[in-house]
Amino acid sequence: MSDNLTQPQGTVGKRIRNSLIAFAAIALSVSLFLGLQTPTESASLDGQAESAVPLEVALNNGKPTLMEFYANWCTSCQAMAKDLQELKQDYGSDVNFVMLNVDNSKWLPEILRYRVDGIPHFVYLNRQGDAIAQTLGEQPHSVLQADLEALIANAPLPYANATGKTSEFNAQGQSPSSSDPRSHGAQVQ
Repeated sequence: MSDNLTQPQGTVGKRIRNSLIAFAAIALSVSLFLGLQTPTESASLDGQAESAVPLEVALNNGKPTLMEFYANWCTSCQAMAKDLQELKQDYGSDVNFVMLNVDNSKWLPEILRYRVDGIPHFVYLNRQGDAIAQTLGEQPHSVLQADLEALIANAPLPYANATGKTSEFNAQGQSPSSSDPRSHGAQVQ
């Protein structure tokens, strides 16, 4: 009979141990899941796009404009997100910051008009809404800052038509060298 009394206590002990292990596994899984949910640069691009000046407003409010063509999958766009956010904080009262996502077909007329074939693609518009310069690809903070200061002063942009690292893009939303726009020009084997 003493074996019968010991057996249930052992079973209770195993159940408690297994319950603790299961609880720890669930807690660890939840912690890991929540840890992976931290904001990324891509989310930062979305946030910046939401707070950007709408194109129609920018074309009619008498302020010069920096228009960025971007995509969330564009690593160059993500790399520049922090710099652009800082520049927007510094110059946002003097310059319109407009963001147009190339994955949104709504912007196809602008994509074609400004001949966007790589991103990020920046178009500088004067106070009348006329394009006066374009730059393509990643640009250092100092280059963007110098161009913005010249734009505000209605002076020639010192780094107009500069080219940096880009992600290829065409109006169909596909990289010319691949069917996957996230390949950034890599050849598919």
